[in-house]
Amino acid sequence: MYKPAVIHLGNSTYLLNTERALCKYSNLPGFRTLFSDRFVWFPFRVDGVSPGLQSEVNLYRKYKDFEEAGWDIMAGVSAFPSSEVTLYLADPAVIKDVIGARARFPKPMGPYRILLAFGPNLVASEGEEWKRQRRLVAPAFSEKNNRLVWDETVRILYDLFDNVWGKQNTVVVDNITDLTVPITLLVIGVAGFGRRITWNEDAVAPAGHKMTFKDALNIVSRNLFLQILFPRWLLRWGTPTMRRFHTAYHELGQYMQEMIDARRAAEVKEERHDLFSSLLDANEGLAESGEKLTDRGLMGNVFIFMVAGTRPFRTLTSAHTLAYAFILLALYQDEQEKLYQAIKATLPDGRTPTYEEFSSFSYSMAVFNETLRLFPPVITIPKQSAEDTSFTTTNAAGEKRTIPVPKGTFVTVHTPGLHNNPKYWDDPEAFKPARFLGNYPRDAFLPFSGGPRGCIGRGFSETESIAVLTLIISRYRVEVKEEPQFAGETFEQRKARLTKSKLSVTLFPERAPLVFKRR
Repeated sequence: MYKPAVIHLGNSTYLLNTERALCKYSNLPGFRTLFSDRFVWFPFRVDGVSPGLQSEVNLYRKYKDFEEAGWDIMAGVSAFPSSEVTLYLADPAVIKDVIGARARFPKPMGPYRILLAFGPNLVASEGEEWKRQRRLVAPAFSEKNNRLVWDETVRILYDLFDNVWGKQNTVVVDNITDLTVPITLLVIGVAGFGRRITWNEDAVAPAGHKMTFKDALNIVSRNLFLQILFPRWLLRWGTPTMRRFHTAYHELGQYMQEMIDARRAAEVKEERHDLFSSLLDANEGLAESGEKLTDRGLMGNVFIFMVAGTRPFRTLTSAHTLAYAFILLALYQDEQEKLYQAIKATLPDGRTPTYEEFSSFSYSMAVFNETLRLFPPVITIPKQSAEDTSFTTTNAAGEKRTIPVPKGTFVTVHTPGLHNNPKYWDDPEAFKPARFLGNYPRDAFLPFSGGPRGCIGRGFSETESIAVLTLIISRYRVEVKEEPQFAGETFEQRKARLTKSKLSVTLFPERAPLVFKRR
């Protein structure tokens, strides 16, 4: 039984009566902390201080917190900045209800302020504004665009094979994201914005810029939290990291404005299927209805296309998921061999795969999905109850429990807990791509969210990722780079080292040196 906690802050005393607070929630077990996980100034996990669910610790804990609580729903009670309760969910049935009922469980806008860096957009909006943004954005994600993604990804990889890796039989990549991030940025450059460039061309900043498009986007996406924590003047004159972010932020804004201006100034408006052109065309079509976006509104959605790891588009999320996939394949050589043999069955003569064959690469998709299950790019999905309601959940013994949910309650989908819930996943911590080849618990798999606010760019991400996995593994075997300082580590120690992660806009591996050997 939890007891009332007295928390002293300087000369003030805050009495957090957890028993009374939890009375509304049937005394549900969970976290009892000073700060909630929405307190951005302290995102760390410290018992009695903060649950730390907005940090990578949440990924490492997986289902353990729910296991200790005994239920698939936990309650977090916090005192500062105000006394409030958050319900954390790892129950697929409850999550399906929450995700599918946008009006009953809208998302609180506070956590999404970080995505307003360049203007209003589909992700950081609700209600009528969200409907307007979606009418504008949705047409850009078409089958024609998916085909463009596949063809351009193949072209970019052949450019890598022929002009960067060349005749090398062994290619050492000191950090796997140094490979996957540039691939993804080159793909979004052409399929997203019509900027077709080669690997060598993107090495130098163009005239009028201090950074390349790729570098500016990468720096902003990994350090976007600085935009919320610090005022602009401090970012400009602060630490080297702050100053570099400030420069990258303005460089990225300049690139986006240049793309908008160039498209508008073009005398010939040829049919193009990249996302940016489709977005601009759709926006011009809204002029008569009065819903046309300003340049700032356009830039807000362009920014989401490039950076956001939530929805609608997952630029760097694709890069980071591919990085985790290559790490896992390097660690689990038997699974890599299964993938290679599956690819050879479809491409026995080593020819170039086509978009029409996308569905044939089922094992590539299984590897991609299993990677997303183990390393979900977004580890929490915040919601808030718009009405008085209730949840019914179960424990390991199958006992049911009904939990009252008063209006205003914060509700958080706990993705690692859901993806590792042993009631639905056999041996959940193991890397087993084959589990996605047959029937699997679809309601317990939520890498792209779902319901009305589901990821409309899911096809883009899947198309790019399957092309990358299929082409690279068909030509190269990936292995872990041997380093003398880690000579005596066990398999589990090696796995923990290579998958050690950080969380910014999305989750990404900190450092994973891999080797690609020509087959």
